[in-house]
Amino acid sequence: MQQFSDSSKLSHDKLAFIPTLSAVSYQVFARKYRPKTFDDVLGQDHVVRTLRNAIAQKRLAHAYLFVGPRGTGKTSTARILAKALNCTDGPKADFDPEEDVCIEIAEGRSLDVLEIDGASNNGVEQVRDLRESVRFAPARGQFKIFYIDEVHMLSNAAFNALLKTLEEPPPHVKFIFATTEANKILPTILSRCQRFDLRPIPTETIAQHLLHIATEESIALEETAAWAIAKGADGGMRDAQSMLDQLVSFCGDSINEANVLDVFGFTSREKVAALTQTLLARDNPAALSLIQKEAESGRELSQLLGELIGCLRALLVAKLDPSADGEGIPTHLWTALLQAADEYAPDRVLAAIDVFAETEGRMKWATNKRLHFELGVIKAIQSLGEVRITDVIKVLTRSADFISSGAVSAPAPIAAEPVPTPVREPEPEPVAAQELPPEPAPVAAAAAPPRPAGGLSALDSMIADAPEVSEAPAPAETPPWKNEKPAAEIKAPEPIPTAAIIEDTFHNDPLIQAALVKFEGKVLA
Repeated sequence: MQQFSDSSKLSHDKLAFIPTLSAVSYQVFARKYRPKTFDDVLGQDHVVRTLRNAIAQKRLAHAYLFVGPRGTGKTSTARILAKALNCTDGPKADFDPEEDVCIEIAEGRSLDVLEIDGASNNGVEQVRDLRESVRFAPARGQFKIFYIDEVHMLSNAAFNALLKTLEEPPPHVKFIFATTEANKILPTILSRCQRFDLRPIPTETIAQHLLHIATEESIALEETAAWAIAKGADGGMRDAQSMLDQLVSFCGDSINEANVLDVFGFTSREKVAALTQTLLARDNPAALSLIQKEAESGRELSQLLGELIGCLRALLVAKLDPSADGEGIPTHLWTALLQAADEYAPDRVLAAIDVFAETEGRMKWATNKRLHFELGVIKAIQSLGEVRITDVIKVLTRSADFISSGAVSAPAPIAAEPVPTPVREPEPEPVAAQELPPEPAPVAAAAAPPRPAGGLSALDSMIADAPEVSEAPAPAETPPWKNEKPAAEIKAPEPIPTAAIIEDTFHNDPLIQAALVKFEGKVLA
């Protein structure tokens, strides 16, 4: 008996050292700060507004489909919709998330809300079981809700087995589907659902929410660090929260931008701006040196290339829309980049983006990513400095407009020498016909050289028959009364306008003629 008592005491002492569940349980930020109501959903205002209005107007569909990238709130929105439908005195949009029905749904233990993983239950047998359970009435709420995540993983046979039930379900049944690849869902399923596309959450929204979480958790998170995390999350709130969770484990209660860059291999905005600056300056050695330093420090070159493309895109948008911002780049760096990009037309920046887009595709499967990155930088710099046929056409067009507008200062025309007006003498009295001097006899043409007996070739005949170019004989003197004209009819020769000569020379230029033939153009008068 004493032995039993000692063993019981020993067991009790051992159990005393075992930590309780509350002491070891830890909930990650992605679950702890999951949205509980429609007001907590961030970045999806179009979806929240539509669902609120549908609930308020009692226009509830029997099937909903949420489509969007990972971490944008598909599952959270589905659970909030289920709470709004099955809450006390529901359906209503402004429910109490702390009531027991809503807590059961949030924790996934409600009998009326069944969450099914489409990847694990993608066969016909599982769909048949679902069809059997559809016939039963809800246990507590007003609706029996079936939420199928990753619904695109269902097989075609499973989709076809679900068609009839999905089209005409019982009045107490609601279906909610979620997927990241809507293109894999059969059109017959899509046509039976109300589709909601959830967008990637803006970077600024994610950064502000991370700062809110840091405040709630008493963590000193710098704003630049929050922006770096949000930029790396690429529109996914869950990814950003998981990254913040990892940084807290690494850094403790104080997190700065350098910690974010070191842990996840991101590149600072200053480095991205510096690389873009060297690219616009067409400085190959500086750009390659910067890439080498980033590669040696362990940075992810694919991520650096994506940041570079984003910066060039921001510059292109700023050229087309001066009111656009700098995608999170500091103001002084952004101003310098805008000044450096002033000398390039938008099509040049677009050509550089195309080069880097091709480079990004090659880097995805390449083992030597640095080599492809460096080649892409060299090609982009060459594309920024090369002369294209469009540039030649623009120069020719501007020159033509400049000349046709008369802006070219033509040399002053040479003044014609004044023709002296002959003194008009009194007309002589008419002379009798017989007294006129005889007309001079025409000069006989020189005798042609004799042709050879054998005949001439075609070329020789043309040469022989061609008129000889020689000095014209001086005309015989003509009586003054034959060439005499009244002074009013004698005019000075008009000078040819110089602008017309220049325009005619421009139109007959071989380069202009070749350009007109190449581009099938025509000269407008």
